[in-house]
Amino acid sequence: MRSLRTAAPCRRVILDTSLFTENFLTASKQVIILYIIVAVGFVCDRLGVFTEKTARASNDLLFYVVTPCVIIDSFFSTKFTPESAKSLLIAALGGAITHIVGIVLTVPFFRKKDDPDNAVFKFASVYGNMGYMALPLAQAVLGEEGVFFCSAGVIVFQLFCFTHGVRVMNAGCEKTKFDLKKFIVNPGVLGVAAGLPFFLLRVNMPEIISKPVSFIGSMNTPLAMLMLGTYMANAGLKTVFKNKKQYLAAFIKIIAVPAAVLCVVKFTGLMSGALLTACVIQASAPSANNTVMFAAKYGRDTGTASKTVAFVSFASVLTMPLMIALSRM
Repeated sequence: MRSLRTAAPCRRVILDTSLFTENFLTASKQVIILYIIVAVGFVCDRLGVFTEKTARASNDLLFYVVTPCVIIDSFFSTKFTPESAKSLLIAALGGAITHIVGIVLTVPFFRKKDDPDNAVFKFASVYGNMGYMALPLAQAVLGEEGVFFCSAGVIVFQLFCFTHGVRVMNAGCEKTKFDLKKFIVNPGVLGVAAGLPFFLLRVNMPEIISKPVSFIGSMNTPLAMLMLGTYMANAGLKTVFKNKKQYLAAFIKIIAVPAAVLCVVKFTGLMSGALLTACVIQASAPSANNTVMFAAKYGRDTGTASKTVAFVSFASVLTMPLMIALSRM
């Protein structure tokens, strides 16, 4: 009997190690794919094919056209049922908790108004790479169920990003004073307003409308990654690991936030199973590419933003699998 009792714990350790390794490889693969596209943008800038100047000119296209299409397409592609609606609401609540936790944790930090880069670090500490990292990783780990849950997080991300995120990047900026109208009427909020009724009313859009929206939305990841590559080409890669505030932003975004969210949703009984894992996946995603896009839009240092996104993304290769494994134990 004693030998049987000791065999079970050993088996559990093996299973957990296997799960961690699987999640580690999945997250690593997504980061490598992302950085291959970034590298293409980097080379294109060096060759003069797609330069930082061109990327800045493309910023409004990504901001005002592609981003709303991503949001609207997420509503077009999700079928409405009472169960899916309930799960979507719970997943959306998880997304809201994730962003609120991030906002609260950044309150004591990045407060010096004399450093304009603080807005970049604060934004990077709160907003994660939902579209590229969270959704594909959720699909690899949880299947289509994970994609559905994380799609709610993408919607919440857009709402917070284009309201609180705009305010963070706009704070103290002399070029673009804060405007309440722009705070409310922006591509993120308008995209949700345009897409949500089709989901709630169970409207099946014809291909002649849904396909163009989907095609334009699919430009989001490659275009954003190419732009990031051009910004990194002009940022000075030798200094990527030298800014101490990047380490703080990384700690908050990929360690403190997901750990806090995991504790809140698990021990309150709000989520379990696949829904819990999906919530942790989106909470542990590295800093969003929007950090660079918003920096360019609101006159912040795109070099600092590019290096911060790069640094946090590299570090997330180790932290994301750990957080996912903890959520599934």
